[in-house]
Amino acid sequence: MWSIFSDRRRWLPAAAAVLLLAAAVVLAVVFSAGPPSAGPAAGSPTASPAVPAPSSASGPATAGPSDSPTPGLPPSDTPLPNPSETVPAGPAPAPSIPEPPAPEPPAPEPPPPAPAVPFPAALAGRDVEVIPGAGAVVALTFDAGANAAGLPSILQTLAATGVRGTFFLTGNWAAANPSGVAGIVAGGHRLGNHSMTHPGFTGLPDAAIGQQLSGAEQAIRAGGGDPRPLFRFPFGERDARTIAAVNAYGYLPVRWTVDTLGWKGSSGGISAQIVADRVLAGLQPGEIVLMHIGSNPDDRTTLDADALPGMIERIRQAGYSFTTLDALLR
Repeated sequence: MWSIFSDRRRWLPAAAAVLLLAAAVVLAVVFSAGPPSAGPAAGSPTASPAVPAPSSASGPATAGPSDSPTPGLPPSDTPLPNPSETVPAGPAPAPSIPEPPAPEPPAPEPPPPAPAVPFPAALAGRDVEVIPGAGAVVALTFDAGANAAGLPSILQTLAATGVRGTFFLTGNWAAANPSGVAGIVAGGHRLGNHSMTHPGFTGLPDAAIGQQLSGAEQAIRAGGGDPRPLFRFPFGERDARTIAAVNAYGYLPVRWTVDTLGWKGSSGGISAQIVADRVLAGLQPGEIVLMHIGSNPDDRTTLDADALPGMIERIRQAGYSFTTLDALLR
């Protein structure tokens, strides 16, 4: 027994030394190789893994299901993006929200009513020669287109007898006699439009007729008067077209029942007596009398102004009174 224990004491230290040496060798091999998945040590340069170039003969290598994935590439069972598809940059667009339907357009408003005719519609298309339904009244009217020689006497007679008349003025006359316009208005008399320059209207286009009317109206208004809606054709010259054109501009043409012919003067064989006689011979309800303010250009007579006092007296003696052409507008 002792020999056995004696032999064991001799080889045990040797066996332990061999075991220690073997363990040291194994540990050295393990630590020198390191784990297969371990990365480089901190602080040491990183080496890019070598990627083998594809063989031109056999084409690109394809990884099988058991191959390890290459870092940075998707797994083999993940579908690769189609290069022909366009991938939008940035965030995905927000889902579109349908716009509400456009509101129905409002119903069109009805057109404004046409302006009221400034004179009775029954008188449209007419060049009025008598005041309809007026009764036993006479309207004295005076045209002004030449000069104002008879105006002071006429205004004085009308004021003295309490009679109001209607004065048709051209624009040229109104512009040249603003004090005459003011005197007529101050006497309480009615005004009318007699054109701007006193041309014959049947030779004028409708646009020129409008210019004649508006020009005279502006001149009369500048003198403080208002001619609307009364109008008298120069020379009494008119036809259906010119009457319609004047109506379209808001004017009512007014002719006359009797012309005294005082404008012819004594050189034309007329006297103050003849003037008055003509008016009395044509006396009728609603009679419209035509007279003139200016003097005859040849003999300078003012027969209408001279005949006016006696004429007014005789008309009243016949049972008639006086009115202005405003009676047409009622």
